[in-house]
Amino acid sequence: MKTLPLLNLILALSMAAVPAAFAQQTGAQQSAALQPGSIELKNVAEIEVKTTDAKGKVSLKRTPADKAISGIEVIYTTTFKNIGDKPAGDIVINNPLPLHTTLVADSVFGTNTDITYSVDGKLFATPNKLTVKDKNGKDITATARDYTHIRWSLKGNLAPGKSDQVGFRAKIN
Repeated sequence: MKTLPLLNLILALSMAAVPAAFAQQTGAQQSAALQPGSIELKNVAEIEVKTTDAKGKVSLKRTPADKAISGIEVIYTTTFKNIGDKPAGDIVINNPLPLHTTLVADSVFGTNTDITYSVDGKLFATPNKLTVKDKNGKDITATARDYTHIRWSLKGNLAPGKSDQVGFRAKIN
């Protein structure tokens, strides 16, 4: 059973969702860059744990994923909030799948977004348009197991002070 430090997985998501130029700025430059219409990002990695109440009712509760153990399913959620005083448009969030994980099919979520995937981190498309090479070099349709990145493009604008979430589930290999 493989155990991975979850911090590496969270950092992969955190840095992936921040534009490279912004991530490389100093604190003073970042403060100056936060103009009206700016988006604040928060990434969370959680697991679901079964709990039983006093009456014996079983339910699922999300808890922070402190350790990533092979076979465990982790829920990655990015919350984005418009911290400016004007509507923000053209919001695009790109997240690579963390190393040593596989996307859980049909687990990607994001209301009012166009969701596309990539098998190389460069070309993004809907699942029916993505291909990979099989062991014989023939192009075949990519599956969730082949995806390396996910992109969410918000339709329309996000009003000032409003927030929303996108995310996915991935299984630790």
